[in-house]
This record gives sequence, C-alpha cells and structure tokens, in this order.
Amino acid sequence: MRRLGVIVALGALLGLFAGVLTASPALAGRRHGWELVQAQPFTVPKLFCGFRIRVTFPVNREFTKLFKASDGSMITLVSGSLRFTFTNLSTGKAVTENVSGPGKIITHADGSATVAAKGRNGDFLTPAQAKRFGLPMVSVTAGALTTTVAADGRETSVTLKGHVLVNVCAALN
Repeated sequence: MRRLGVIVALGALLGLFAGVLTASPALAGRRHGWELVQAQPFTVPKLFCGFRIRVTFPVNREFTKLFKASDGSMITLVSGSLRFTFTNLSTGKAVTENVSGPGKIITHADGSATVAAKGRNGDFLTPAQAKRFGLPMVSVTAGALTTTVAADGRETSVTLKGHVLVNVCAALN
C-alpha cells in the first residue's frame, strides 16, 4: 500500500507543479537548458475515489530546467502549459482541467523534497493523507500550495493557502 502511495505521489508531482515560469512559457523552449517533459498517462487506483481514474494530457507543452545548489540540493523549474483529463473508467465521464502551476521543486541532498506552487495545480493524496490534511484525494487547487515529501516518498505536510477548485472524485461520481 505504501509503495502504491509513493508511486502515485511521485507521478503526480510532475503534473502538480507544471508551470513555474508561466509568465514566459513561449520563451521556455527557446532558452538554453530547458527540456520538454514527456508526460505519460497513468491510472489512479480505485482506492482513491472508489473507481479507477485515467489521467491523460490533452495539452502538454511543459519544459523543465534543473539547477544544482551549493548545498547539494537540486532545484527543478517547470514552465509551460499542462491540462489533465480525468476519466472515470467505470462510467466514461471526464473532466479536463488546467494544472499549469506555477511552482518549483527543491530536492534536498537527503532525498526529501519541498514543493512550492501557486496558481492551478493537481493534487493526489491517499485516503489517509486526505483525511490528515483536510483535502480531497484527487483535486485541482488554486492558490499557494506547499508540500513536503520525505525521502521515502511520503507527503509529510500539505498546506493550501487558496481553495479547491475541483474535487475530482465528486465531479466524476
């Protein structure tokens, strides 16, 4: 169960913070060091909403740039445009949402990470995490979202200074 949560959390982090420098997405692909992200569709297990959800990317023009800090940590900036389509695999009902960020991921030398995002983001939490942090299991949020992740992939804190735009489980039910 823990491994499943880690896989979903890490897979979701890519989409969660897809747009650090959205003020200049048109320039992102033209600057030295920016690389196009190859996002792959994935399925959210039944454990999260009571039904499986397929997540695809109808718009994926996102780029990343990596910096190494003097303390050994890595800073990942993600810029561009990203949309998720969430599809209930039982009913075929779907919603498409903008999750372009902005945000940045700081991966510390010990493997833990801090993710700071603003704007529109997708968030994936296990049932226990959702209860602990007071957020839906699968959602699209707006505002400042800060997440800390332990070296083993567990989200240790999630703080939203904003609001939930879409509770995906409720929208697809």
